[in-house]
Amino acid sequence: MKRYLIGSSLALALMTLPALALAHIGGDAGMHHGSGFEAGFTHPFTGLDHMFAMIAVGIWSAMTARRVWLAPAAFAAMLGVGAVLGMSGLSLPAVEPVVAASLLVIGLLVASRISLAATTGMALVGAFALFHGLAHGSELMGAAALAGMMLGTMTLHVAGIGIGSMLKSRHLLWSRALGGMVALVGVGLLSGLV
Repeated sequence: MKRYLIGSSLALALMTLPALALAHIGGDAGMHHGSGFEAGFTHPFTGLDHMFAMIAVGIWSAMTARRVWLAPAAFAAMLGVGAVLGMSGLSLPAVEPVVAASLLVIGLLVASRISLAATTGMALVGAFALFHGLAHGSELMGAAALAGMMLGTMTLHVAGIGIGSMLKSRHLLWSRALGGMVALVGVGLLSGLV
């Protein structure tokens, strides 16, 4: 069963590779923006920043927390709050830099396997998720799209938990390499190179 979960998680991650070139800032000419459930579900998979952050939260949680579902649940809940706020027209300054910074921070947490108190970890990923939600919500319309986005988000968290469960028993080099890669994507986004 464990091998099946790990294999499924990796297959899910590989299936999304063609979508990595599409960012939520318009690189897809608006093709993934919409009001349907399918548009909402696929939305988290179509931006490198969102997909990596959601998977990394699952990985970090699986490697460091006793209750692996707390940080992903906090992320999903605050992502939903941010999406509703974004759908209602709220915008905050520096949404994109905070989204990019989330990759840097969460990537470093994965690389270092730092374990935070449950409430601290939930607050940290929840704060980042609010900005991810604002970025998502400004592009999606309707309850069906929101429901799809939440299911897509949870799918990515589960994939991350599967990968993190596998990495937990592996040499530190694996989590350092993966976390470092996520952090580098964050640096690239912050510097405008990605």
